[in-house]
Amino acid sequence: MHPLLTRSSRASAALAALAAGVLLTLPPASAAADPQGPPPRPAAPAAPDPSLTVHPLTAAAGPVDNPLKGFARFYNPGADQNQGYPHSLTWSYFGLSEVMTNASDCNSYDWSKVDAALDESARYGNQVALRFYMEYPDGTGSHPANAIPHCFDGHVTYRTNTRWNTTSPDYDNAYLLTGLKNFIAAFGARYDGDPRLGFVHLGLIGLWGEWHTWPYDSDTSDGYPDYMPTNAHLADILQAYDNAFDKTKLEVRYPDSGGGAADARDIGYHDDSFCYREGSPLAGVTLPESLGGAGYSQLQRALDQGVENKWITDSMGGEVRPEIQAQAFSSWPGGSGTVDDMKACIELEHTTWKINEGSSGYGPADANVGAAVRLMGYDLGVRNAYYRNSVSGTARIGVQIANDGVAPFYYPWTVTLGLKNGSGTVVKTWDTPWDLRTVMPLKIRAFPEWGVGSDPAYRDYGYPQYFQADVGLSGVANGNYQLVMRVKNPLEAVSANAKKLRFANATQNADGWLGLGAMTVGAGAPSATVEAEDPGNTLAGGAAVASCAGCSGGSKVGYIGNGGTLTFNHVTTGVAGSHALTISYTSAEARSATVTVNGNATTVAFPSSGGWDTVATTTVPVTLTGGDNTITIAGPSGWAPDIDKITITSG
Repeated sequence: MHPLLTRSSRASAALAALAAGVLLTLPPASAAADPQGPPPRPAAPAAPDPSLTVHPLTAAAGPVDNPLKGFARFYNPGADQNQGYPHSLTWSYFGLSEVMTNASDCNSYDWSKVDAALDESARYGNQVALRFYMEYPDGTGSHPANAIPHCFDGHVTYRTNTRWNTTSPDYDNAYLLTGLKNFIAAFGARYDGDPRLGFVHLGLIGLWGEWHTWPYDSDTSDGYPDYMPTNAHLADILQAYDNAFDKTKLEVRYPDSGGGAADARDIGYHDDSFCYREGSPLAGVTLPESLGGAGYSQLQRALDQGVENKWITDSMGGEVRPEIQAQAFSSWPGGSGTVDDMKACIELEHTTWKINEGSSGYGPADANVGAAVRLMGYDLGVRNAYYRNSVSGTARIGVQIANDGVAPFYYPWTVTLGLKNGSGTVVKTWDTPWDLRTVMPLKIRAFPEWGVGSDPAYRDYGYPQYFQADVGLSGVANGNYQLVMRVKNPLEAVSANAKKLRFANATQNADGWLGLGAMTVGAGAPSATVEAEDPGNTLAGGAAVASCAGCSGGSKVGYIGNGGTLTFNHVTTGVAGSHALTISYTSAEARSATVTVNGNATTVAFPSSGGWDTVATTTVPVTLTGGDNTITIAGPSGWAPDIDKITITSG
């Protein structure tokens, strides 16, 4: 069944409920706190090194299918996931009974259907957002309507939701709660940090796993009993998820779920009626009352809980309400009819991603949609790169990254620097400790409740974040290069088609590498450095590795001479001709050694370095080939010094 049709029962029921003057959304929760108000700005970053040359980069529109943001489309086994509007997320439901398949054992799990969806989505380069449920009106076509595991039979009371014709378990049953918490622990143990998985909606509770059982809810004045679990039991489920997942981002439907138990935990929110207006007169179900929203709207609930700034640490997902998906962005940046002010919804919720099956009908060049998607989540651009145009030995590299989106990037993906040669081949890379999660949105929109100005009012928040690293150029031949940078999507270890995180810059390449500018590795730069204890070397005749507090790497090679030899194999510079060979050594007395380069021997004197843990250097001219070279150090008579490393310098 087409995934949009899987939501038809919900959409039709919503329309029928509206016609009857009934709202599907839960009634207002009692206020638990005052709004947080404007968040304090993060600490300002360090200033760029003034000795470095500034290289400004040109801004450009970022891609709309950047990883872990934008739209998600429904998972359909065997369907091309890269059709329709560009996206990088796939959304899937799973019935709990599809994993807990053993009718006699609630601690037995079959993850094959989950893995199949994750693997297939990864082949398209997409990460998955998912939810488990136990009751789904009419089912999805490929997943069951009643997904209560049979291992609960006889232990748990089942009730009928006559409005939706679903079976609701007793969510307060101790046996069921134990089974759910054990499942959550197993779920996290298997998938927390899995690169195929982007976001987890907590699910499990209520219709569609959306944490409501309307009309069998807390409003019993309509004659329907309350089928929802107690707040204490919901808090237990929230705690179980928080315990099980430390890496993958979690989301729950409402800020006040479980009495607000998610608010102090590493759990975001999931607005599955995003930017819709309902009722008579129309009222928004995302925006707060101050902007025409209902008392039960998503952001009003957040304000009432005092958690409207939770986006700083936790993601905000959800779904564009199915009834408005086709026209949701037609009136961008505002709204019309049942579509609320879309720009305000994204900016105030700090939306990162939304299920939007209707995006299949959007044109890839639709400017309204493109503006909305780029605003969602992160939109990272490099303002400036900082480095010296000509470098040798070690290069200091800095970048200044700004975020024009509404939320940070939530995962600690590795930022890598590199050098590309004239042919476009990356010849050297360096992983950095830079943390993109610290690059906060430059500006945030203020809630009217904050009282800081008439709407829309924007406040400075983040900064262009400055990162800096020193990188060694050993092994890089002299020449002209392009300095480049990329962010590694962990999904690349699983799929060659993984979507690349790309920056909003004109020099961003499709291969993921961002061009930072030209760099020359100049004459006098060390083109090869090899430690004496390197496992590729050959130690013979009694020569041995020893510890050395003053040596690079903490080790050296001693007992050279009197038959002991140290050979550096496969020393490569990439440049033939004259080079300087610098030998780092230790010796408490003056000694000499025979240095043989590609069969040509010379005797070299080594003055005392001042001690066996004190390093000194001596340099001799040598002639090397452009390929592999072999350098052997031995004692002409008696003992040679202990060797720390050798360094080859061109020219």
